[in-house]
Amino acid sequence: MADGQGTKDSPWQLKTPPGTSDYTIYRDDSRQPPILVCTVGSTVLHYDARCIEDLHAMLKAHGDWMELGAADEQKDAKPGTVEAWGRSPDNPLGGWYGLKKGFRGRFGMYIPPLMEALGLAELEHNPRNNRMRAK
Repeated sequence: MADGQGTKDSPWQLKTPPGTSDYTIYRDDSRQPPILVCTVGSTVLHYDARCIEDLHAMLKAHGDWMELGAADEQKDAKPGTVEAWGRSPDNPLGGWYGLKKGFRGRFGMYIPPLMEALGLAELEHNPRNNRMRAK
């Protein structure tokens, strides 16, 4: 489990899958729908909080390891990756889980460590090409 309670005053303290960068994330239930607020340095990203349950269900159905494929919004996501699913019109949300235009990408970088901290997924921590699977 990550340090923190997942609130604005006590966000989860996480590291990217390769362990190279620290970031924080917390759930803001005052927003409708609730969001995850992810802070990386001075950059703040927002994700629809439904992504946790939706990604867990997709990984369970997938049944095996899936490459993360993290990419900025302006870059195409590699097909068949967590990143591609997080922006696909075929996911339960029908598109991007990232909510801030220009900062909607990197779903495959910042959500998987949270899922691992919550005990919902296993995550690799290699320098590159990490994968995850549902627990």
